[in-house]
Amino acid sequence: MNALSQDISGVWHGTAKNPDNKEVLFVFLFENTPNGLISTMAVPTFEVSEIKPKSTTFENGVLSIDGSNVGMEYEGTWNETTGQIEGTYREGNMKLTLALKQGNPSMTKLNRPQEPEKPYPYYEEKVLFTNTEAGISLSGTFTRPTQKGAYPVVILISGSGRHDRDGSMYTHRPFLVLSDYLTRKGIAVLRYDDRGFGKSTGDFNKATTADFAQDVLSAVSYLKMRKDIDTKYIGLIGHSEGGIIAPLAANRSSDISFIVTLAATGIPGSEVAITQSKTLRPFPVPDEDTFAENVRKAIRIATSDLETTAKRNALHTHNEVYLTPILKSLGASDENISKFIENETEIVLRPWSKYFYNYNPADEFEKLNIPVLSLYGSKDQQVVASINQNAIRNALIKGNNDAYKVVELENLNHLFQECKTGKIEEYKELEQTISPIVLEEISNWIFEIIQAK
Repeated sequence: MNALSQDISGVWHGTAKNPDNKEVLFVFLFENTPNGLISTMAVPTFEVSEIKPKSTTFENGVLSIDGSNVGMEYEGTWNETTGQIEGTYREGNMKLTLALKQGNPSMTKLNRPQEPEKPYPYYEEKVLFTNTEAGISLSGTFTRPTQKGAYPVVILISGSGRHDRDGSMYTHRPFLVLSDYLTRKGIAVLRYDDRGFGKSTGDFNKATTADFAQDVLSAVSYLKMRKDIDTKYIGLIGHSEGGIIAPLAANRSSDISFIVTLAATGIPGSEVAITQSKTLRPFPVPDEDTFAENVRKAIRIATSDLETTAKRNALHTHNEVYLTPILKSLGASDENISKFIENETEIVLRPWSKYFYNYNPADEFEKLNIPVLSLYGSKDQQVVASINQNAIRNALIKGNNDAYKVVELENLNHLFQECKTGKIEEYKELEQTISPIVLEEISNWIFEIIQAK
């Protein structure tokens, strides 16, 4: 093929390294149609597929993919010597070098024994509902037992970052597994693609935790219109950030009758960020206390009332001063240091970050007057069980809520897999998607709540 042939129809794939130096596989299908070239993107690393960018062109050897509808873009140039399209993939503030080569990637099928296979022994429906306040549509999947009736229902709420309706991450699809388990037990489930991702519309990069809570309330409004739902039993199940979205949504609605949180934080977001800067940081530092104080200062700048440009400049200068010596000591190049600092600065300036730093979920848990089940894994390295479960328990006690259960489960990680280390890099190596103990704990508790009413 040469640049003048203008035909790249078929499958192309490439691997990029993310800011954490982890490899991410991208696959594109290009198709010629009467209306021009279209593309469909998949990211097998995160079990994400069927992403439809807004427009795609390939002219004079330049491939341009406008995925502003799903929060991404790609621009690359055909290199006749290498036989590849070489360019840059952007998603939010993340910029990755990505070269695409023609053909399918060689894939090894992973063993995921808990994932259900079709045909399912229950009713499944693709649904679309609207968040009228935000002017967006959310695409999801609704499941319930096949027999006619009105069923209790739960809405699944994903954690931080973009997720599809299956909660796909690290080659696992935990929301698919959880949904399948609960539906077989007699509980209807609604799960959906996050706004601005998959088949849902909206701008993910401009959204905050509060905006995601409004998406949940839109899901509640949709479910109330269905005749196969028992509206007395509408519950929320939130994982990680989803666990702090759940109480925020529940306190804004009289229609939510219970919530389940999985690895929810119970302390202010600023404190979570400082803790994770220690536990999840990919490089060592000479002095942890000094590093933590510098992170605190960055958060103070980000949450200040400074005008955006002044805030960005102050934050960039601060990050440069304290991060450059550390990264230089590790042998990082000036170019990589500059990229890292720029990326850190932009991440902290996102609307989501400012809201998260100022949000104390304990305040929302204290207001709850509905049953709450809160689960943690003892080997969770992303949300430390002891600190957060105590904060949530204390908030519920302070609010005089006696219908709660807070449990720390042994040898489980952040995804609630039975594990050895709890480290993020271990997630994809494990065949188990969710511990059966967790699945049983959730379903048994929900039925206890229903029977008690």
